[in-house]
Amino acid sequence: MNRRLTTMAAAAAALLALAACTPDKVQVTPTAAPTVAPTTGGNDVYAQALNWDTCGDLECASIQVPLDWTNPGGQTIELKLNKLAATGDPKGSLLINPGGPGGSGLELTSYFGSIAGDDLLASYDVIGFDPRGVGASSPVDCGDADVVNTYLVTDWPLETQADVDAANQRNADFAAGCEKATGALVKNVDTVSAARDMDVIRALVGDPKLNFLGFSYGTQLGATYAELYPDHVGQMVLDGAVDFLLPSDEQAAGQATGFESALTNYVNWCHDQKECPLDSGVDAAKKQIHDIAVDAIANPLPGGSFEVNGNLMVYGIVVTLYDEGSWPFLTQALTEVIDHNTAEVMAQLADFYLDRDTKTGEYNTNSTVVFTTISCLDDEPEPTWDLARVDQFKATMEAASPTFGWWFASSTGCSDWPFHATQRITSLDKAASVSPILVVGTTNDPATPYKWAQNLTGQLGNATLLTYDGEGHTAYGRSNQCIIDAVDGWLVDGTMPNSGTVC
Repeated sequence: MNRRLTTMAAAAAALLALAACTPDKVQVTPTAAPTVAPTTGGNDVYAQALNWDTCGDLECASIQVPLDWTNPGGQTIELKLNKLAATGDPKGSLLINPGGPGGSGLELTSYFGSIAGDDLLASYDVIGFDPRGVGASSPVDCGDADVVNTYLVTDWPLETQADVDAANQRNADFAAGCEKATGALVKNVDTVSAARDMDVIRALVGDPKLNFLGFSYGTQLGATYAELYPDHVGQMVLDGAVDFLLPSDEQAAGQATGFESALTNYVNWCHDQKECPLDSGVDAAKKQIHDIAVDAIANPLPGGSFEVNGNLMVYGIVVTLYDEGSWPFLTQALTEVIDHNTAEVMAQLADFYLDRDTKTGEYNTNSTVVFTTISCLDDEPEPTWDLARVDQFKATMEAASPTFGWWFASSTGCSDWPFHATQRITSLDKAASVSPILVVGTTNDPATPYKWAQNLTGQLGNATLLTYDGEGHTAYGRSNQCIIDAVDGWLVDGTMPNSGTVC
């Protein structure tokens, strides 16, 4: 797995107690522009009809988009959409994305109605979609569960040049398997192509500009769209910002630091509870967690249907760091490991992270493999990794995170991945000229560090940073009423929060 940017969706927890926040606001009046429908050749996907059908409490539809956007009139693939109709008189549509890459927008739509503000739900038809390659939309396939588990879950050593060569070959072989099972689509699930798909959705729902709320990797999608279609940006919110213009090693170091910080806060919290299985002292407790995970490489623990190795131990730990509401589950899992030398709870947490059935080992969705295929397709090509490169990367990661650094450096990333996107976004100069964009950052976000939100705000030029002072990954719908009011104020009324607002 390309662990250099492990920003996958995590557990949903109870919302925090609502807190008041009344920042100064500045009124912004959105402006409209006529819909632009480029001619795409033989298959003009902008000219197709969009027909909604009832599916439970939602509406569903399918559209066609080009397989390869460098040949927009050629073969097409299918995207699946769904819609949560506005409870009031809609001012337009709001496209949403949960992140990943690999998260299902179809699943988010159903959940979104329970976390979003009433004003937003009254004002917009909320539209979710599974991006190309994901879930129900012409999905990527890389083989059966045994193939995926061998590649992503097995603890592979990286101690010799032979180990590194084998890891590079596994990357190439896994990619070849994805191409064999999926076809040319595996070369076309890059972020730029997904952003171009979003413009088709915008046009087909009849919106002159794209209104968008993206979480985590969804912020990369949104920023990419703004760079490609600056004149089509409407009300946009990017929550849990990915600074995707950073070199990949710097992204990894930032994320490793973020998870280390979140773990520190968890340990402090655990020590304040009536029962905590960890050793006294923050450093001692974190070393204890480090040793538990590393020891599981050579000595996996029974975890029900499967043993819990080092990889699964870390997956089980980090998934709980995405939301402080999940910290009690980590305490329960660590207590079982420390007191009983078994790991059934940790196995369940790890499988939740991987979206895998705990009993059968089968994957419920393709989100895990799509994460790899999109990340590696977007990754900048670099020379094949050797042992010196691995050792250098390991030193950087362990400096950033004494607890998890070894794990971040336990693969060769996308070395020898044979496919690369035909277009990558390397600057946001055009996006800087668009209508104002609201960026939301959480001060102790482990997966997308707060610094990234600050960076993206600056890169976008005409953007405002809204800060949630708290724990966990992303803020809207899982933090407090202050965030909901500020975000809804922008999306619904065009009222941008005052710069520097902290909730």
